[in-house]
Amino acid sequence: MSTAGPQALEDVLVVGTAGHIDHGKTSLVRALTGHDLDRLPEEQARGITIALGFTNLTLPSGRVASLVDVPGHERLVRTMIAGATGLDAVMLCVSAVEGVMPQTREHLAILQLLGVKRGLVALTMTDLVDEELVELAEMDVEETVEGTFLQGAPVLHTAAGPTPAGIGALIAAIDALPPAESRATDGPLRLPVDRAFVQRGFGTVVTGTMRTGSVADGDEVEVLPAGQRCRVRGLQVHGLARSASRAGLRTALNLAGIERDDLSRGHVVCRPGQLQTTSMIDVEVRTLDDACALESGTRVRVLAGTAETLAVFVPVHLDGTPLSAAPDGWAPGTSGLAQLRTDHPMVLLPGDRIILRRESPVTTLGGGVVLDPWAPRLRGRTRQAHAEALRQLQDGDRDVLLDRAGDLGLTADEARTRGTSQGIRLGDRCVHPSRVDRLTARLSEALSDWHDRNPLADGAPRRDLHGVALPHLPAPMFDALIQRLSEAGEVVLSGPRLRLSAFEVRLTPAQKRDVEAILTDISAVGPAAPRFVDVIKKNTDLVSLLLSRGELVRYGDLVSTPVVLDEVRARVASFLDAEGRMLPTDFKAMYGLSRKHAIPLLEWLDNIRLTVRDGDARVRRR
Repeated sequence: MSTAGPQALEDVLVVGTAGHIDHGKTSLVRALTGHDLDRLPEEQARGITIALGFTNLTLPSGRVASLVDVPGHERLVRTMIAGATGLDAVMLCVSAVEGVMPQTREHLAILQLLGVKRGLVALTMTDLVDEELVELAEMDVEETVEGTFLQGAPVLHTAAGPTPAGIGALIAAIDALPPAESRATDGPLRLPVDRAFVQRGFGTVVTGTMRTGSVADGDEVEVLPAGQRCRVRGLQVHGLARSASRAGLRTALNLAGIERDDLSRGHVVCRPGQLQTTSMIDVEVRTLDDACALESGTRVRVLAGTAETLAVFVPVHLDGTPLSAAPDGWAPGTSGLAQLRTDHPMVLLPGDRIILRRESPVTTLGGGVVLDPWAPRLRGRTRQAHAEALRQLQDGDRDVLLDRAGDLGLTADEARTRGTSQGIRLGDRCVHPSRVDRLTARLSEALSDWHDRNPLADGAPRRDLHGVALPHLPAPMFDALIQRLSEAGEVVLSGPRLRLSAFEVRLTPAQKRDVEAILTDISAVGPAAPRFVDVIKKNTDLVSLLLSRGELVRYGDLVSTPVVLDEVRARVASFLDAEGRMLPTDFKAMYGLSRKHAIPLLEWLDNIRLTVRDGDARVRRR
């Protein structure tokens, strides 16, 4: 965690080298900055770059170019791709001695697939050949970059030998590159780790280019896919100690609470609980024109950010062709949709770029853009719907991700992370409107069935309905759905019961006579109320209806009418106002009741909070 570095960090451009092995990338960085990035003993012994190198160049305008030097060997393309993560621009290095070589083309193709949009070409070692060979090399470069993001980019003649040449012009050309595109500083924190090491006096350090979000000294962070939490106890931005960093900046984090052995390239530093790993990814892919055919079921290497894993390639055919009838795969130069089923979890977001390489021999097949990093598994019976969803994602409809999240939807943080709308809020979840419509239809259908089976019931018990209609919804979501439908006038809430707004109990003339008889018989006996089991035995449906409407009141194992109970309450209140205390014998004498009828009534008076026990007596509750 060195403290040396540029002072101006307001305008930073992350520039990576690219090109064939021994084409002078590291020598050119040394000529530009005075720093030799080949520091490993093996690098110095073999004279080739093996690990990523990082240094800074303060440009004449005051801007900072953060230089990322990548290896050019064909066996180190994974390292090159890790270094190319988060680049704002590239400096493609081509030797005037050899001209364009295989890794020149592969690096350029990879950068194109990664979405790099700006850069320049450094024609190196021009001091070792005559002008004619320099011209031929330049023509070779111009032909190679035709149709790529480097078409029309400046080609600068340089030499990094004992007598450097063209370095000033190269610096000016870097300074003339457009500013870095704005990064999503309000997005989720994502720092793909390209290096992890222990530095004396600091402890565990990780470095990388911040993809999105921001981080500050003291923040709690999580390292995925390991899932370990730790704390930032110091950070640097482009080699300079800072209190915070943001998207687009080269960042080093000193992490407390995690060991170096628990970290490796490919891990991602993020905020706790904000991102999830994935192993099922829907992508839009283009294979290179010179790649081999890519068959369905082929195992491929997936490189994203600084991570790499093996995956199974499954094409998605837009016509919804069943799996059994699907073509075997893709020819070179094919663009289309596919699902990748990875061996190990990755941390991805929609819009991320990926590279696909053969499992063996390791060559680049193509690459593309992540459409849905949390995709449902592609199956034959849902293939057409799957393809249609991907078409919508291609058109920029991110709300497909909200629909694919299912009935449980997403949290507000997850919806923001995935770039979807907030949908419809059910409790603390965001749910796609079409999902809410389906939930509503299922609930309405279950409620309608309940009414058909229970025509004399004023409504279904909410909790019973929950278990029957939507058992997979958590209670807060179910309650929020009920409240939404109630406010819309589609259902009526009555205590613990629920009914469709269009439903009402319709009694036949005979049932109306039965109701009148039940109420008359119970009222006639006054406080000497009948037992509930005896009453409901006579007509279960009608008695249940009267109870739900409050026309009958059950207390203990007895049942009476509100008129009778109101009279009891008023008479007891008058007695207590006059006497202050009431013994059970006083109450029994008041109505000539037996203990069997008196005790349940006294307990009912306690429950409605008119009375409270004071020893053996009752007094008025204050």
